[in-house]
Amino acid sequence: MSVTGPPGPVLDRDEVDRALARLDAEHEAIETSLLALQDHAGRRLLEGAALTGVTEERWADAEGRITLLWAYFDAYAAALRTAHELRERRRWPSREDLVELTELLRGESVTVSGGSTSGTSPSVTGPAKLTERFTLEQLVSRMNDLYAHSLDMVVAADAVWSALPARIDLLAAELSRTRQLAHSVGVRPGEHPSGDDLERITRALTALREQVVSDPLAFWQRAQGSSAPGGGRPGTERYDREARALEEVRREIDAVLTVRQDAEARLGRLRDVLSRADRTLAEARSARGEVLAKIAASEVPAVSGPPTALQEQLATAADYRRNAQWHRLSPLLESLEQKADDELLRARESLTAVTAPLAVRAELRGRLDAYKAKVARLGHAEDPLLIERYDAARRMLWSAPCDLRVAEQAVLRYQQAAADALAPRVPQQGGPTDRREES
Repeated sequence: MSVTGPPGPVLDRDEVDRALARLDAEHEAIETSLLALQDHAGRRLLEGAALTGVTEERWADAEGRITLLWAYFDAYAAALRTAHELRERRRWPSREDLVELTELLRGESVTVSGGSTSGTSPSVTGPAKLTERFTLEQLVSRMNDLYAHSLDMVVAADAVWSALPARIDLLAAELSRTRQLAHSVGVRPGEHPSGDDLERITRALTALREQVVSDPLAFWQRAQGSSAPGGGRPGTERYDREARALEEVRREIDAVLTVRQDAEARLGRLRDVLSRADRTLAEARSARGEVLAKIAASEVPAVSGPPTALQEQLATAADYRRNAQWHRLSPLLESLEQKADDELLRARESLTAVTAPLAVRAELRGRLDAYKAKVARLGHAEDPLLIERYDAARRMLWSAPCDLRVAEQAVLRYQQAAADALAPRVPQQGGPTDRREES
């Protein structure tokens, strides 16, 4: 592209000096940024890493951008030096000098080879031109754009490498300690689900670390609405998922450790509960024989035998403890404790059901004696009717077998007679009436 004259009005001396000062400041800022990018830890890591996936693709593009950025900067610096040399020829530049300086400072005076036609977001993979011409301001804008894209990629990769591998290593160390602890309590792959989980977590963390190292940008989550270089954060979803899984395994192992510490006490309690259940059932069987002998016309439920299956499981639990098979003992103890409590409750309910007729007889006996004492206290102990009905009820309640239904009716008759005897008598018209004759 040829230029036939200066772009716009010719700058005067002061305008030229101000433009050179501004361009010098931009040159210094760009150079500082480029050197910082060159020395950035993330860029050095990217340069030496065996990359894969999206990071490999973007770094190949970023390397081309950085190479082009330095080419632009060299061209910019050369044009600026030319302008300074022209300005320093004379203290008071001539008209021709000012026209040439105006062309250098404002016109398309910079020619760069190997550029691109990709507009405001240059890419080395786009169709390239042999040469491109820029004004110094256009070149600064293009360098800023290239720098922002390159820095964004470098900062993102460095942020992931700074955060995730260290966290994965810490989790891997915790995983190693947990594996050792699991092995000590018998939690091993193929023998316990938590042992299988530990193997899976180990494989997952190994694969995760390898991918983080080779493809960090696969774990980068850009912040919504952010255009600043490095705007975002490392994505930790996979790491967090494995950390939660390890925590669940650790809780399971802690439960097994608790079983190891409390196993003897829990086994002792189980033996005691089952022994009490056996004694209660034995008492119920004995009581049932007594009820059948002493109570007539009463339905007495059968009493089951001792829970042999629970005794066998208790023996298995004791064997697990002797052989330090804590991972098997833990679920068995929990199941046995619930079953033993249920068995004791069932035995007590059986005893209560079997002895119910004896309890009814005892209640009738108590009621009969209580009324007799009340009658005697109120001066009716010698009442012939009360004596007769008391003796009848007592014979029924203290004889074997006792018919509870008949005995209860006899007690009720005695109660009624006692109530009549204790009730105040009201004389009726026509003379006194003998209460015993009425009865």
